[in-house]
Amino acid sequence: MTRPSRYLVRMILFLAAVAAVAAMLAAGLEQAFMANPALNGLILGVFLLGIGLNFRQVLLLKPEVEWLESWMRGQPAPSGGRLRLLGPMAGMLGERQGRMSLSAMGLRSVLDSIGSRLDESRELARYFVGLLIFLGLLGTFWGLSRTVGSVGEVIASLSVGGDAAAAAFDRMKSGLEAPLAGMGTAFSTSLFGLAGSLVLGFLDLQAGQAQNSFYNELEEWLAGQTRLGSSGGVAEGDQSVPAYIRALLEQTADSLDGLQRTISRGEESRISANSNIQSLNDRLSTLADQMKVEQALMLKLGEAQLEMRPLLARLAEQSGVGAAVPTAGMDEVSRTHLRNLDVSMNRLVELNARSHDELVGELRAQFKLLARTIAALAEDQPE
Repeated sequence: MTRPSRYLVRMILFLAAVAAVAAMLAAGLEQAFMANPALNGLILGVFLLGIGLNFRQVLLLKPEVEWLESWMRGQPAPSGGRLRLLGPMAGMLGERQGRMSLSAMGLRSVLDSIGSRLDESRELARYFVGLLIFLGLLGTFWGLSRTVGSVGEVIASLSVGGDAAAAAFDRMKSGLEAPLAGMGTAFSTSLFGLAGSLVLGFLDLQAGQAQNSFYNELEEWLAGQTRLGSSGGVAEGDQSVPAYIRALLEQTADSLDGLQRTISRGEESRISANSNIQSLNDRLSTLADQMKVEQALMLKLGEAQLEMRPLLARLAEQSGVGAAVPTAGMDEVSRTHLRNLDVSMNRLVELNARSHDELVGELRAQFKLLARTIAALAEDQPE
């Protein structure tokens, strides 16, 4: 959101320019101020109060902007003073951070409340602008009334007797001091009143722009959080709908939102379960391929055993015949060969049994995982 500091900078720069102009015209302004110090001092005091009020209006927007930005980001609200503009909105939202949804009626009530508070704060600043103009005009008419009365007295005091012309001229000069003082009061109060209203008008303009910027950005954000009815939209708020029906509709909408979130979570769980089942199918396919390879190996091993039976029988016969013939060396070589064959066969049998046990254990683990996945998927399904 737009920070109010940019408007504060404009106001400070404008006041600096006004102060520079006043410093250059200090001698004339001082003389005009002394024409009627009481009334001009009152105008100056109202002017300073108006400046402070306009700055206060802009500074009060800072905590409101910080709170709203924290709410938009989903962060805890900053600690500080009580919210003046967003107080009703903060109370209405409560703890619904991150899941806010307003109806058209709720949006209208929030914006109307904030708009009325902004108008109330600006009315006082505008009153100070009008008060300066009024004080300037009041001083003007007061000075003119004194001038007219003094001129009448001077005219009445003039005589056409035998007095010397010099004495008559002196009496006229002394009599014109009061009218001139009245004119000085009139022009000085007009000067200070109109100049002060001009300065306060610019400051009020900047404060109004800051408040309007805050209000417009808040309205745009709240419009994005508004839930409209399907049949009439915002215009339905103009119809006389009973309060309990509106409350029932609000509760139904909240229930539908909760159901939608539940269905979304169930869909995510279903997708996760499908991916787990797909992974399990891939692993089962790998195990099936391994079983096929082992079966082929077992078939080859059986064929090799069948091929070795005639050879073993022949060796046995040769061993029986060789028992009568003294061929101990050849007989010892045959026995060694047979023992090696026996050891190799035992190793193959053990390896086959071990592979079979490992395969069965892995299949059991995969089936347990599949059962847990199916059970979890069944629990997550909405009733």
